[in-house]
Amino acid sequence: MDLARRQFFTSTASGAGFLALASLLRDDGLIAAEPSAEESIINPLAPKMPHFAPKAKRCIFIFLAGAPSHVDLYDPKPVLNERSGEPLPDSLTEKVRFAFIKKESAVLLGSPRKFSKHGESGMEVSDLLPHIGGCADDIALVRSMHTDAFNHHPAQLMMTTGVPRFGRPSLGSWLTYGLGSPSKDLPGYVVLTAGRGSSGGVSNWTSGFLPSTYQGVLFRSEGEPVLNLNNPPGVSQASQQLGLDLISRLNQERLQQLGDDEIASRTSAYHLAYRMQSAAPELIDISDETQETLDLYGVNRKEPDKYNFRGGGAHVYQQFSTNCLLARRLVERGVRVVTLMHASWDHHSNLTPEIEYNAGMLDQPAAALVQDLKRRGLLDDTLVVCAGEFGRTPLGENRSSAKNNTGRDHHPYAFSLWMAGGGIRGGQTLGETDDIGWSPVADPIHINDLHATMLHLFGFDHFKLNVRFKGLNVRLTDQGGKVVKKLLA
Repeated sequence: MDLARRQFFTSTASGAGFLALASLLRDDGLIAAEPSAEESIINPLAPKMPHFAPKAKRCIFIFLAGAPSHVDLYDPKPVLNERSGEPLPDSLTEKVRFAFIKKESAVLLGSPRKFSKHGESGMEVSDLLPHIGGCADDIALVRSMHTDAFNHHPAQLMMTTGVPRFGRPSLGSWLTYGLGSPSKDLPGYVVLTAGRGSSGGVSNWTSGFLPSTYQGVLFRSEGEPVLNLNNPPGVSQASQQLGLDLISRLNQERLQQLGDDEIASRTSAYHLAYRMQSAAPELIDISDETQETLDLYGVNRKEPDKYNFRGGGAHVYQQFSTNCLLARRLVERGVRVVTLMHASWDHHSNLTPEIEYNAGMLDQPAAALVQDLKRRGLLDDTLVVCAGEFGRTPLGENRSSAKNNTGRDHHPYAFSLWMAGGGIRGGQTLGETDDIGWSPVADPIHINDLHATMLHLFGFDHFKLNVRFKGLNVRLTDQGGKVVKKLLA
């Protein structure tokens, strides 16, 4: 007869011993990988089985917050260049919302970038991204993305949680909820940031209504990896263990009374933090990496002389390069999801020098990440995604205070992203926008389609990965979504 949850926890010693034995046997491959319901309560991040055999086992999401210009990086538009300076017909813009553009005087703005073909696939990318171009045969470039939100915070929430509003779990949280994490000494979901903070902030990696175990944990690439992780002076490891045991027993009693899974999440977090005190410093100590690897990522590359841009800072190039290397080290150590955040790509003005700076920051380490995963045999089951929340207008931004159009406004109707590894068919350019990059004309892909496809790669039917919340079965793709089969290997 199955034990009820409350009954199960009344037998702490035998229950904990059984779970420890089960964990050891599973690690040795002697029993099935799927944990029991009771064990999932004790260890919410215990590895779980998806609905079907997955192609991807881990995810690295490079989030370029602020929204890169697709027509300057990924989507060449010679017609846009030819028509630069011309107005668009009123019929095209009359029902369109802009954040800042004045419709009555808006004109098209061509791109000064040069595009060239790369790899056997002949993929065209901007002259600002030669290293990413060198990975052309391993990546899928999608030029027909579109979204529902035209301002940053809602659009970032759309990309990370599937809906443009607060309170929903992020993609990384859904993946760790559905799959758990193989790592015992590090969180299942880690976030690394560079540049200034994104407008969405922590809401981009929140666990929403899921237990807090599944929320992204913000790491730092230098100093104390996680704020307040180290013990204060005078607290020994032995005394910390005694305090932890006492807190665990008290939480155990409270869990028996209330049956609140968040109590189990909190207890699990205390124990994880204890183990991380050894694992996290080792993670960020990259002295064991070869000089060739450090050079590949550009960890010690020269910082630009001018860096006071929207996405800039005194050490942003080094920081982002280190974050890309740490992402590889994290997934090697069993972390399920890593998000690399960089802000900002919000180029309403001064587009040319600022996108040159940002692209220079991104290009070498992002390409190195793909190459390094591939040579280590990790790319086949590691999904890498590089995206912003929307695109930028083919129209120049014409705020009344600006004398010239030197930037682009928010554009949800079309944008580009690229993906690699984890069951993605590389060496392809999917989708097409019209002659000026305004909207898709072939293979339009909504953000919810992207999410459905990503969940599919991880072995989930996106309709079935759901949680009962306020009387509804809620899922990442509540607003719709279909698997984009053309992206699959």
